[in-house]
Amino acid sequence: MSPAATSAVVSPRTATPAAGDMKPGDRLTLQQCIDIALQRNPTISAAGYSVNAATARVGQARSAYYPQVGLSGAYSKYSLYTDPTNGSQNLYQGNAALTQNIYDFGKTPSTVRIQRLNEDASRSDRRNTVSQVVFGVKQAYYNLLQAEKNKDVAIETVKLTQDQLDQAKGFFDAGVKSKYDVTSAEVNLSNAKLALIRAENAFSVAQVTLKNAIGAPDLPDFTIEDSLAFHKYPVTFEDAVQRAYANRPDLQSVQAKKEASNEAVSLARTGYYPTLSGNASYGRTDTQFVPEKSGWSAGVTVDIPLFNGFLTNYQVKEAKENLNIQKSNEETLRQSILLDVQQSYLNLRALEDGVAVAELTVQQAQENYDIVNGRYNAGVGSPLDVTSALVGLANAKTNYISALANYKIAEAALLKAMGE
Repeated sequence: MSPAATSAVVSPRTATPAAGDMKPGDRLTLQQCIDIALQRNPTISAAGYSVNAATARVGQARSAYYPQVGLSGAYSKYSLYTDPTNGSQNLYQGNAALTQNIYDFGKTPSTVRIQRLNEDASRSDRRNTVSQVVFGVKQAYYNLLQAEKNKDVAIETVKLTQDQLDQAKGFFDAGVKSKYDVTSAEVNLSNAKLALIRAENAFSVAQVTLKNAIGAPDLPDFTIEDSLAFHKYPVTFEDAVQRAYANRPDLQSVQAKKEASNEAVSLARTGYYPTLSGNASYGRTDTQFVPEKSGWSAGVTVDIPLFNGFLTNYQVKEAKENLNIQKSNEETLRQSILLDVQQSYLNLRALEDGVAVAELTVQQAQENYDIVNGRYNAGVGSPLDVTSALVGLANAKTNYISALANYKIAEAALLKAMGE
């Protein structure tokens, strides 16, 4: 396998098949795997339900703007001691009541704003979950590609070792070489076959891992498109940091929670202020021996808090401390984001240099193997030299594949660190 064998032509994006419509052997691109994960991964589904719950809490807070209407009814049967007949009477009662909050000094608007900010935080949390899942899919995808190519190297090594064994047998039968060459080649072939078994198992594990990352372990076995071709990712460190601060969903979530905590301070202060509400009711009573009675009432209620055991004072103090907590959390996260971007950027640049070195090593190892194997075929080389050159070639190829896969994973890690 030459270094060029790891390159792939980027194909146009095709429609993502529904998970239930997939057949064994279907070929998926990285984007298609991501699309299926967005549909099937239960972690993303749970985050979506959290957003829905937060939206419902906004509606709950807004309910205080609307009138509250209730109906009540009662039936009882009773007897009066003063009744000489000692007979029982039926009592029917019905009542309709309406209350409307008129003014509460900003308590309801503050509650609504808090819940809307919490909803924004929940949406940012969902975006952060999506980012985590997408990175997991990319990492598993490139690991599967690496395992597949390592398996190809192992297959090629078995073939080359078999060729070496056939050549050694030919030399032995012709009396040119000793039995040692044949025995040595047989040992090398057995070792190559064991390496192939390990590579095949690693491939199977990597495929299962990708299915799990997608969130659909029941998917049939599928193949994936080769996307390990090296393309340098152009970004400066300063630009990466700015993009991270602008785009990171976890930072946006913390900022929304900080704003909600700031609003909670205003909400707590409304405990000092009165509330004004209106009410109206209509009632009707009917008994067996008393004429029917009905009536209505309407009025305005002012509730003025005078003393509640310093409860409001402590609620305001708690709200202020919660705001300080969120400010500290934001600063901590900003520092963590900076570190995350720095590490991802440095890893990407180091691996970028390593790809070129690994590619050159493959070329050198291939040339060395061709020379040593040619000498052996000419009857002047040593089988030990051939074995050493073959092992060196296999190691160089696996190292090159690893460098390509690690670069792709590092690129995905940097994109995640930037919130993209």
